[in-house]
Amino acid sequence: MTNASALAYLEPLERRTRNVAVLDALAEMVERSGMTIGDRLPPEVSLAASLGVGRSTIREALNRWEGLGIIKRRRGDGTYLSARVQTSRGLVPTMVRLEGEALLRLIEIRRALEIDVVRKATLKATQEQRIEIARLCDLLLEEVYSGRPWRKADHAFHTAIYDASGNPMYGQILSNLGDALERDDSSPFNLDAFGLESFPIHRDLSDAILAKDAPAAVDAINRCLDTVEAEVRMLINDGRPA
Repeated sequence: MTNASALAYLEPLERRTRNVAVLDALAEMVERSGMTIGDRLPPEVSLAASLGVGRSTIREALNRWEGLGIIKRRRGDGTYLSARVQTSRGLVPTMVRLEGEALLRLIEIRRALEIDVVRKATLKATQEQRIEIARLCDLLLEEVYSGRPWRKADHAFHTAIYDASGNPMYGQILSNLGDALERDDSSPFNLDAFGLESFPIHRDLSDAILAKDAPAAVDAINRCLDTVEAEVRMLINDGRPA
């Protein structure tokens, strides 16, 4: 697959845009041209000319893809595809599908780290830390069940668990992972309604840490992530189970 042949699958957009139209067009190009992981994308200037938009618009779109782990830029060499790109054929917008697939990759990494940190926190936490984790869980669930924004309380709860593990690097790494994916404010994965089914399980996690029951704590964090993963799969499959 050459850059020139990939460009044949692009057509000028009817209007200049900095959003979904460009991203959808690039996804269509990748899929229809048969580009695979490791293939180099055409240069930004060629993409811009084929779509009839400014180079800054293309750069912004590629920045979005880079934030989702779809492409990798190599200084002085070009931009390479690093994840599978499949356009939507149903009601789900292509970018929602791509965001969801990126989130699933992130959950896979997060699961390995969360299991280890939860186990360590359960075994190493002081009694004061266990009581604080339980208190923060109460505050978190109060925010969730009252319908108020819960992200700050959720961050505080999980940060207390990371601190209790005795290794501050866990908190830094997991916080960076949470910020790794760029999502629009309108993204279904960025709404307060997303992930609500996992919150009752936070009580099981808190109780297990308080009881010094590491297997139960690991089971709880796995179930939390399972519910989030299942919700992502439903959202990217037109509401159908994967």
